[in-house]
Amino acid sequence: MHAYNRQALENAIKTEKMGQPLYFYPETDTTNDRIRELALEGAPEGTLAVAEMQTAARGRRGRAWQAPAESGVWMSLLLRPDIPPTQASVLTLLAGIALVEAIEDVTGMEAGIKWPNDILLNGKKLVGILTEMDCDMEQIHSVTVGMGINVNTKAFPQDLQEIATSLYLESGRGFDRAEIVGCVMKRFEGLYEEFLEKGGVFAPFQKRYRAKCLNMGKEVRVIGRETYLATALDITPEGELIVKRKDNGAEEVVFSGEVSIRGEEKE
Repeated sequence: MHAYNRQALENAIKTEKMGQPLYFYPETDTTNDRIRELALEGAPEGTLAVAEMQTAARGRRGRAWQAPAESGVWMSLLLRPDIPPTQASVLTLLAGIALVEAIEDVTGMEAGIKWPNDILLNGKKLVGILTEMDCDMEQIHSVTVGMGINVNTKAFPQDLQEIATSLYLESGRGFDRAEIVGCVMKRFEGLYEEFLEKGGVFAPFQKRYRAKCLNMGKEVRVIGRETYLATALDITPEGELIVKRKDNGAEEVVFSGEVSIRGEEKE
C-alpha cells in the first residue's frame, strides 16, 4: 500500500500553483467545507484540501457520496478566477477534462464525461465533481471544485453496485492515490492557465471536451423544470448541452439541471 499523507502528496504534486498549499485531513466532514473556510480566511488560489475520509460527503443536490478511508481521492481545490460569475460553471467542465486525462495518464484506462459533472468508466460512475461558488452579482470571490474519485474501493453497498465503480474494480489492481492527485493537479493547471489566457471562455476547449463526452448522440433524460427525453446533439462554445426533444423535435439548450444517459449509465 502506497503511503497517503501530506508528505506523499506534496512529493507527488509538481505544479506551479495548483495543489499549493496543501491541507491534509485524516478525517473531516467535507473538503469543500474546509476550502470554503480557508477561502474566507484569505487562502490563495491553488489551495488544496485532501481527506483520507469524509464523514458528510455530498454530491449535487445534496446527495450523499460514499467517501470511506483508504479507498479514494476526496479533494477540493480553491480558485479565484477573474471572470463573470455566469461563466464559472465551465470550471466543472475543465475539471472533467483534467480528470479523464489524468486517469488515462496513470491507469491507461479511458474514462468518459457525463455532462456536466460525472466521470464514467464502463458505464458506471467513477468520479463526481461538485463545484460551489461564493460571489456577488458582479464578482467571484472564490470557487471550490470538489472531486471524489473511487480509486481502490473493492466493494460498494448493494444499492450502488449497479451504478458505481472504482479503478480497482475495473482493472483488478490498486493505484497510488498520491500519484493520481499529482496528475490531476498538473492537468488542471495547464487547462486553467490556458482558460485564463484566452479570456475565461470555454470555446477553445469545446472540441477536447466533446471528444470525451459520453452524451453525444445518446438518448438522455433531461430533469429540470420539466422532465423529457431527448437526443444529445452537441456541446455549445459556452459548454451547454444541445438536445433534440423526442416529443416535438425541437432543439433546446440545457443550461443546468440533471441529465441522465439512458442505456449508457445503469439506471
